[in-house]
Amino acid sequence: MSERSAGMSGHGTPTGPATAGMSVDGTPPAPADVSGAGMSADAVPGAPTGGAPAGPQQRVTDITAGPGGVMTDEVGVVTGELTLRTELAGGQVTLSVQYKDADEWYAVTGGRAPLADPAGLDAVHTIAVALLNRPEG
Repeated sequence: MSERSAGMSGHGTPTGPATAGMSVDGTPPAPADVSGAGMSADAVPGAPTGGAPAGPQQRVTDITAGPGGVMTDEVGVVTGELTLRTELAGGQVTLSVQYKDADEWYAVTGGRAPLADPAGLDAVHTIAVALLNRPEG
């Protein structure tokens, strides 16, 4: 069977081919990749379409450490203008800091925990920023 148009001529006759997401024989139309259309409620930014995100996910924010700084595993306390990274890989979320615009990252002491649902990464990062960012001292 052929597909029919949703439009009609003045005589009640279909005016050309169109699907409008349906076909006359009742079979659903083939799926189409509409990446970037902004229409998926379940989309994860940066994730490939049709599956789980590939590789680690991360969130990064510049912060100012408060009095006493941020304790790290590698170098102890770091202070001043920092960048905080919250990374999810292998079901584990890890917090790291670096001096702003530096190359080296340091693991925040106690900043590692399991995270079963990747959708929680934004919430974890927001809480970490709220706890560690103290621009007023």
